[in-house]
Amino acid sequence: MKLVIVESPTKAKTIKRFLPDDFVVESSLGHIRDLPQSSSDIPAQHKKEKWARLGIDVEHDFKPLYIVHSEKKKHIATLKKLMKEADELYLATDEDREGEAISWHLLEVLQPTVPIKRLVFHEITKEAIQAAITAPREIDMHLVSAQETRRILDRLYGYEISPILWRKVAPKLSAGRVQSAALQLIVQREKARMAFHSAAYYDVSVQFTTADAANFSGKVVSVAGRKIASGKDFDSDGKTKTDVLVLDDATSTQLAKRIQGQRWTVTDIQQRPLTISAKPPFITSTLQQDAGRKFGWPAGKTMRTAQRLYEQGHITYMRTDSVLLSNEALQAARQKIITLYGESFAAPHPRQFKGKNKLAQEAHEAIRPAGTQMRTVEEIGHLPDDEARLYDLIWKRTVASQMADAKVLQTSIQLTYDDVTAQASGRTVQFAGFMKVYAESSDDMKNQEEALLPKLDNKQTVTAESATPDEHHTKPPARFTEASLIKEMESDGIGRPSTYATIMDTIQNRGYVYKQGNALVPRFVAFAVVALLGNNFPNLVNTDYTAAMEEDLDKIAAGQAESLPYLHQFYFGKNDQMGLHDMLKVEIDPRKTCTIPLGTDQHGHAVNVRVGRFGPFVEEVVPDGEHTASIPDTIAPDELTVEQALTFIEKRAAGPTALGTDPVSGEPVYVLDGRFGPYVQLGEKTTDKKKKPKMKGLLKGMQLTDVTLEIALQLLAFPKTLGEYPKTGEKIVADNGRFGPYIKAGVETRSLSPEDNLLSLTVDRAIAMLDTPKVRGRRTTVLKDLGNGIQICNGKYGSYLKSGKVNATIPKELSADTITPEQATAAIEQKRNK
Repeated sequence: MKLVIVESPTKAKTIKRFLPDDFVVESSLGHIRDLPQSSSDIPAQHKKEKWARLGIDVEHDFKPLYIVHSEKKKHIATLKKLMKEADELYLATDEDREGEAISWHLLEVLQPTVPIKRLVFHEITKEAIQAAITAPREIDMHLVSAQETRRILDRLYGYEISPILWRKVAPKLSAGRVQSAALQLIVQREKARMAFHSAAYYDVSVQFTTADAANFSGKVVSVAGRKIASGKDFDSDGKTKTDVLVLDDATSTQLAKRIQGQRWTVTDIQQRPLTISAKPPFITSTLQQDAGRKFGWPAGKTMRTAQRLYEQGHITYMRTDSVLLSNEALQAARQKIITLYGESFAAPHPRQFKGKNKLAQEAHEAIRPAGTQMRTVEEIGHLPDDEARLYDLIWKRTVASQMADAKVLQTSIQLTYDDVTAQASGRTVQFAGFMKVYAESSDDMKNQEEALLPKLDNKQTVTAESATPDEHHTKPPARFTEASLIKEMESDGIGRPSTYATIMDTIQNRGYVYKQGNALVPRFVAFAVVALLGNNFPNLVNTDYTAAMEEDLDKIAAGQAESLPYLHQFYFGKNDQMGLHDMLKVEIDPRKTCTIPLGTDQHGHAVNVRVGRFGPFVEEVVPDGEHTASIPDTIAPDELTVEQALTFIEKRAAGPTALGTDPVSGEPVYVLDGRFGPYVQLGEKTTDKKKKPKMKGLLKGMQLTDVTLEIALQLLAFPKTLGEYPKTGEKIVADNGRFGPYIKAGVETRSLSPEDNLLSLTVDRAIAMLDTPKVRGRRTTVLKDLGNGIQICNGKYGSYLKSGKVNATIPKELSADTITPEQATAAIEQKRNK
């Protein structure tokens, strides 16, 4: 028997289809061992070591302490049992550094005594698998070393600096080698928005008509030889950079009236043929960017969907920074183009593109449809919606890369009346070429025939049928989206294909950034973290330094550099360069770190944002101390002004505004935002600690703005007796407690399910819940593994789907027995995107 080990059950299932019966394909379920995640993971013999917390012996060549997590031990036992029956071991993990490391760890743990062969392939097809088996190689220890070095770097960075953030800023924060550099980009962009001063300007649009009733539009561009200002003529302070004519409401209206109905003369016609070439096929970053632009997908969703396509044998490996296509792919694309569109749409010669990274990571081919047929999504025919959309996008980009150039005629027309000049422009697609299949921007296809102009001649006269003044405002630099941040990171050399999606998730999950639409908005805590790192560990958030680290890791992967000298220099320093170990000794002023200046009030007193352990607040620094107030969660940093900050402070000084009065007690009712979240309060707080006003937290999903007096009184009515429990005669009491809403009858308690609403809970429903036996200390049981990281589990309320931290109910029309992997994937994605 020949044993083949891959990472995932889905990949194992696909590969098994292409192998003879004497091959057994099993998955490792990802990494089988790693550095310890907590103190409980550290073996007893190492617990007292100075370096145990890090999981890395920094005094002895940075030796990592690898442990097998308890949940993997049973599976490893299964692999060892299979090993005893095997006469050959094939390691078929992914072809990148992580995959190489998984294979190496498997060897370290399994200790096989049979021949070992490393299989490498870029796609999971019959031809690729058979070719890999006929030409196996050994494990590439350079790749393993690069992965281990990166893991050690990230552990040292995170475990040494994160505790400083906990002490100096707030608990539960984290620092990361790539994460922190990416966060700095976001904060710098927000600071630019905060410093930006918008300027208003006007222009005049003109609708022209020819003698034979053909219409076209243009804009006034100059008056008396002076250029009319547009957005690009203003700087970030709202001032003009050059001598331009800035129109306001009055002057633009006057100009529009002056030129409307007048005869204009065509004074110049410029025509310029343009040749537009196709983009290279996708690499990881460009796939994430394009899916973000076209579908609005976060990078994580794109990679999960691509992973499923790869493991099912539909696309090549999706973590790559190589733009090359194999000869087979070039031929397949060309044949498909000729078949579908005709020979004129195929490029004259096969195109190979050059990537920007000289040491492109190990996947030596771009992301493309797998196989030699370049099948369309219709020809595959059975993909779920998300996979179908992404596959179609990959197919279009791949095929377009081998199509002929697009030919476009750009036309610009100048018209004059008196001392006023207008311009009209447009373009005509003379030959669509690759644009017939693919456009990078979602607007490109719409604009292929933008502003079609009628046939015009020099000195021809036309009439300005209408002239309309239009108001505009200069805009601050746009916030990053996931797509544009990945593009910026790639341009700066920060991160690599395997890290982009993880970084996007981390900065959001850690609470540094939230999404407003697709835009990434930093919270004030991100400002404090970036300030602390920038002031005290400047290299570690410097994009050039981070990019150089990535290049060094690439060199280690290519066998051009050694790991140990690099790690020693990073941690202990070299010559005049301070290492992380000594940087940690610097004294840090938390107040300075956590203070973000906003400006001054009318008396010259400083107005700041302060980041506290329980959230951000504004302060006005006056001679007798500080006046403070919390900042509403709904305000983005660039929206907070000195005036708003002072308003918050004044409101706090005046005390909260009541929603109304409780008709029973006559006490005022408030909705407030406290240290532990929003709540409603009946009555005023007093200095008497024994006499506290009644308070109740809001239910999950409620916002402060949702709470009316009626809702507040409903919440304050709890705990509330619903009725009597027939079996015991005891009262059934409902309440909203520390761990959420629940009911109680004597000693019996039940938590409400997500489908139950405490405010509308009936006694019949409560009785039904109490009649259902309580599950005590029940652990989640995995009923079935569907692959792609999705499991069917048995929980408190029955069977459900689990993928990482995302749980989803099984659709009502399906069951644990009938649901397919595709239906489960759709349910998980729907829950994930809520």
